[in-house]
Amino acid sequence: MSTTSHVLRPLTYFTIEDESILAEAFERLDEGTYAITFKVKGTDDVFVTTAGTREAMDLHDIPYNLVAEEESSKIGLYHSAMSREELSDCEDGVRALTVACGAIAAACVGVNGDSDLGFDLSDGFEKHTYFTAPAGHTFIFRLFYEREEAADFLARFTAEDEGAAKWAEELPLASTEELASFH
Repeated sequence: MSTTSHVLRPLTYFTIEDESILAEAFERLDEGTYAITFKVKGTDDVFVTTAGTREAMDLHDIPYNLVAEEESSKIGLYHSAMSREELSDCEDGVRALTVACGAIAAACVGVNGDSDLGFDLSDGFEKHTYFTAPAGHTFIFRLFYEREEAADFLARFTAEDEGAAKWAEELPLASTEELASFH
């Protein structure tokens, strides 16, 4: 597994008068444009999107109300070798999903269809989400809401791999309280 280290652009929290506008507008975007937006968990009308999608929305005059921005570089992603390869062009999308779930970081813990993810989901899956790569694999991510939670989980999940421990210790945000507020 490995970490991400390149500079990223801001994620955008926004509201829109009618969310059906998004689906209609995204159909009109240029071919090859990867437009992605997620509804923020626990809200009725707040969405988060990538800088690339926001630029496409602006270019096509899609009406929205900007409510906040989150520096995507503050959202930690821990990859498996396969997720790094297949999601390299979609990392901001994974970060937007992570923020929409109210988390500060996410670690790839497997691929949909794996017979054993290495941990028990019998107590629920609320701390997990998934993202499908353009290549077709659906990656399972463990969400983290506090730096300490990430360190504890990765110590067990990666058999105390020093790189994983360092990644968790160096997460830019300590908890969800440090995420940008959109209220």
